[in-house]
Amino acid sequence: MSLPTWFNLKINAPHYVYKPTSRLIPASVPSKLNQSYTQHFECPNSLIPPADQNVAAIVFGDGSNSRLYPLTKRRSESALPIAGNYRLIDAVVSNCINSNIRKIYALTQFNSASLNTHLSRAYSSARIGNEALVEVIAAYQSPEGKGWFQGTADAIRRCLWVLEEYPILEFLLLPGYHLYKMDFQELLEAHWSNRADITVAVLSRTRDNDTEFGTFQLNSENQVIAFKDNPDRRVQNSEKLKDISHDNFASMDIYVVNKDAMIKLLTEYHPLANDFRREVVPGAISLGMNVYAHKFSGYWDDMRSIEAYYRANMESIKNTNKAYCLYDKDSPLYTLPRHLPPTQITDAVITDSVIGDGCFLNRCKIRGTVVGMRTRVGDGAIIEDSVIMGSDTYQGGRAEEDIHIPIGIGEGSQIRKAIIDKNVRIGKNVKILNKENVQECNNEANGYIITGGIVVIMKGAIIPNGSII
Repeated sequence: MSLPTWFNLKINAPHYVYKPTSRLIPASVPSKLNQSYTQHFECPNSLIPPADQNVAAIVFGDGSNSRLYPLTKRRSESALPIAGNYRLIDAVVSNCINSNIRKIYALTQFNSASLNTHLSRAYSSARIGNEALVEVIAAYQSPEGKGWFQGTADAIRRCLWVLEEYPILEFLLLPGYHLYKMDFQELLEAHWSNRADITVAVLSRTRDNDTEFGTFQLNSENQVIAFKDNPDRRVQNSEKLKDISHDNFASMDIYVVNKDAMIKLLTEYHPLANDFRREVVPGAISLGMNVYAHKFSGYWDDMRSIEAYYRANMESIKNTNKAYCLYDKDSPLYTLPRHLPPTQITDAVITDSVIGDGCFLNRCKIRGTVVGMRTRVGDGAIIEDSVIMGSDTYQGGRAEEDIHIPIGIGEGSQIRKAIIDKNVRIGKNVKILNKENVQECNNEANGYIITGGIVVIMKGAIIPNGSII
């Protein structure tokens, strides 16, 4: 089979082998592992775009005002596990891959060690020519800019020297902690057809939590007339519907920006602006730039609170068109290939659940639960309506054998409506049920908090035998 004229992959380490299946597999991966590797990161033919596609995605690894603590005590929002085997950032990167975006920059800063490691390990071997598919740009200091990134606009401005090295015409700005599936090609086509300087993605419907990023007022041609930041979230539903009828649409905080417009906005018109949404976009509107909106009607959720994170995981269990689909063959979800063994189930009763790789489930009952990788559940345990993140490693060796409470969920324990972070040690006959229906409680000293009635067991916490929460 002859290769397309624009197929210009160079032989590097690792180099790629072209196969008639239109897949790219690192030649450094042993043939016996090829099948396992491609199950997690098959590079579709769309991963190799035409040479004239000059769009770069800029993914922000963390946001401000997150209400995900304590899940974000040692990690950024984008690094949060989701649906057993994945991380939130995987959904955004997968959208780019499935939309033919070949250049992705991840700008990271707060608690970014876990996120940086995941991105580097998951996507560094996927390359176009000499260039990695995803490049991580961590916050840094230079003679021109010292200290942390002060916001999204400041981060882009300080990285322009990197971004200008490539023949990019448009930038696609993406938060890394949202869960959705979008064909960015449709967004880009709308941007180009309108000859816009900036195109914003907006929700075509409203919900109680859709106003987090403000609203755009549109005219009949979807041109943005005005932007209102952070409307009062206590507004009544009738008033919201009234707003929608007057062409106000909730922002998704996703933008396509023309490169020349971006440079002028950040260096000439707003050289001191820190936040892109609150300062740069309203500035572009006031300057009379061509700012248009693209309406999105699919599933979208903003992972900015414990309640939203819990809800998204629970929805991943359901087989409905109202939830994020993990099984869409036309828009697969990619992640790090870990080559874990299959989950071992011994006399367990499991219903309406998602089970990650490499678990040990022994004579337990699991219902309506997301079970993460390497989770160990002891005999007689009952888990309902919960998110179990699993473990980063298997236990083994003499040092581990001496630990009184091993990582996992002990025999006879009961868990309901809880989030169990990674590497937690729950002893035998523990009850995490919140029978008193406590809505808010901070008990970090004992390894847990309660928010919105959801019990969150902190990463690495030890819950002694017989404890009741």
